[in-house]
Amino acid sequence: MTFRRGNRIGVDVGRVRIGVARSDPDGLLAMPVETVARSGSTGDDVRAILTHVVDLDALEIIVGLPLSLSGGDTPSTADAREFAERLAAAAAPRPVRLVDERLSTVTAQGALRAAGRPAKKQRSVVDQVAAVIILQHAIDLERSSGRPPGALVPSEATPDEGR
Repeated sequence: MTFRRGNRIGVDVGRVRIGVARSDPDGLLAMPVETVARSGSTGDDVRAILTHVVDLDALEIIVGLPLSLSGGDTPSTADAREFAERLAAAAAPRPVRLVDERLSTVTAQGALRAAGRPAKKQRSVVDQVAAVIILQHAIDLERSSGRPPGALVPSEATPDEGR
C-alpha cells in the first residue's frame, strides 16, 4: 500500500483543552490549528473539531492515546478513548484512529522551552504543539509501514477493520 494523499486532523485530548493540528494534503508536514475548550456533554468541542474536518475535507482524524511508559492504560487513556468514540460517531463515515502519544505533551513543553517560550505562556499553545507531534508521528508511521496508523475507532458507519 502506498501513502494515502489527503489532509489529516490531529487531536490531543486533555481534560480542560484539546489541541488541534492539521497536515498538508501530501502528508509532509503537520501544523497547529487551534486549542479548543473541552465542553463535556454539550458537544461544542466535537463540533469545533468537525468544522476543521469539513473545511479541509480531511481524510481522517488522528486522536492521541495517552498510555503509560510501560504501555498500559492510565486514567487519561479511558478519557481519550471515550472522546475518540464521540468524535467517530459524529465524524462518520470519516475514520477516527487512536495513535500512541506517549510523552507528546512533555516533548511539546520541551520544544516550547527550547524556543524560549516561558512556562506561563505555554499553556495556550502546548496542546496544539502536542497535536502536531501526534499527527506528525502518525504520518511518519504510515509512510514507513504503508498502512494507516494506529487503531480504528469503530462507529456505525465505518467498518471495524484495520485495528
